[in-house]
Amino acid sequence: MERITVGLRAQDPVLEAGLASQVRARPELSLHKGEEEESAVVIVVVVDHVDDNALRELRNVKRTTSSRVVLVASHLDDQHLVSAAECGVAGIIRRTDATPERLTNVIRAVARGEGSVPADLLGRLLEQVGRLQGQVLGPLGLNVNGLAEREIEVLRLIAEGYETADIATKLSYSERTIKNVLHGIISRLHLRNRAHAVAYALRQGLI
Repeated sequence: MERITVGLRAQDPVLEAGLASQVRARPELSLHKGEEEESAVVIVVVVDHVDDNALRELRNVKRTTSSRVVLVASHLDDQHLVSAAECGVAGIIRRTDATPERLTNVIRAVARGEGSVPADLLGRLLEQVGRLQGQVLGPLGLNVNGLAEREIEVLRLIAEGYETADIATKLSYSERTIKNVLHGIISRLHLRNRAHAVAYALRQGLI
């Protein structure tokens, strides 16, 4: 059996130690600590509340690693669900439900590229996303990934190998407009360059 490498992040060292002992006891999992953690397939982040500090940690994991993220939280409300999803969390589990068996199942699902959210929270998350799209993003011409249709079209053409001048001609815009569109995408989504922007759009299934 190929073991799934797991990293741990917790605000409380006691919590981290308890979770580490659970992971070590599972033959399917292999705990990575220190410098090894960044190469873990899954990183488990344990918090009480999904507050600003927790969101900062989740964003840091997303920015600095290629790991998929499981969030274990004591308290979750509707807004927390949306915020966690925005930070790239693929699996969510309540601390009260985080038995060794349940936690391992969530880690395995996330490692396979699947999502794992408690059934009662999933419906609420979908409602929140729908409300966000209808009331906030829709009037601005954006979708839930933070990109407008024009921005998606520009990234699609870049992915197909077109240069800025060609894209401007195809979309009947000036080159300056296309450059401004790209700059807006990169700045708003905290991306590094146009290649990173295309990769983001591909991961989100937009192009």
